[in-house]
Amino acid sequence: MADARHALEAEERAFYGAHSVFSDPGDLSRLEGMPADPAELALIVRNLLIHREEAVLFGFTVPDNRKNEAETRYVSAILSIIAERDGKPLMVARPPDKRFAGTCRDFALVLCSLLRNTGTPARIRCGFASYFLEGLHEDHWVAEYWSAERGWTLIDAQLPAPELMETFKIPFDPMDVPRDRFLVAGDAWRACRAGQADPEKFGVSLINLSGMDFVQSNVVRDLAALNKVEVLPWDGWDLAERFHKDLLDAEMKLLDRVAEAESAGGPFPELRNLFLAHPGLRTPSAVISHTTYSGTRTVPLRS
Repeated sequence: MADARHALEAEERAFYGAHSVFSDPGDLSRLEGMPADPAELALIVRNLLIHREEAVLFGFTVPDNRKNEAETRYVSAILSIIAERDGKPLMVARPPDKRFAGTCRDFALVLCSLLRNTGTPARIRCGFASYFLEGLHEDHWVAEYWSAERGWTLIDAQLPAPELMETFKIPFDPMDVPRDRFLVAGDAWRACRAGQADPEKFGVSLINLSGMDFVQSNVVRDLAALNKVEVLPWDGWDLAERFHKDLLDAEMKLLDRVAEAESAGGPFPELRNLFLAHPGLRTPSAVISHTTYSGTRTVPLRS
């Protein structure tokens, strides 16, 4: 992890302080009056979104015709859906049925968007959380922002609601998630490769999806997110689509390098070079999207 005793280099600060195509909020008038404090922004996000699989905890059932809201890739579109459903300012909490029904990635990306809008360097991280199901590392995404005091800090905007904190008995502050409770994809890869963790414990238990293939795909997606290509959790391409058992030795070594850089959160030039110099890692103009409710399809990305 980046050393909190040192300020970010200007290039890295500028890169993560600026919007991506995905995090661009669009109409800035919707963000007037937003606070700058990361914890306050996380609570705003929590009250605008609901995870489509957690809705029952809030006494709400997501209608079938809204289960694909989570296919919305861009924050500008997410905020438009929220505003069309309820015209109140975004700082006003919505009831569950008026919230955007997304996934953990959407909580992370909307928070990242609000942070970047204040000039705070922020990025989203793809990895695995151990705080949802005992003994399992569930596929999960969180935001990460730069704090002058603590360096890169993990923040989970999905957690700060009594319904989740109590159900999952969360023992830590969601505004500073311990790195042994959320493993970025590179940490998971390295632990599995070293025989220190069972890859079958990493995945999406809801659909019985786990194993080294899944860990590998998250390594590729986390590198993309670190390069501000914040795809959906079920998007794949090249090395994210390859079977682990079929990897060439050179490809395995490349992913080892990626995992090491992800674990350290840098250095920034290495993160950029790994992504841009290797076609197997770099996101193409269209990805294969293994959607939960609409099957597999090819989806073009905005550039």
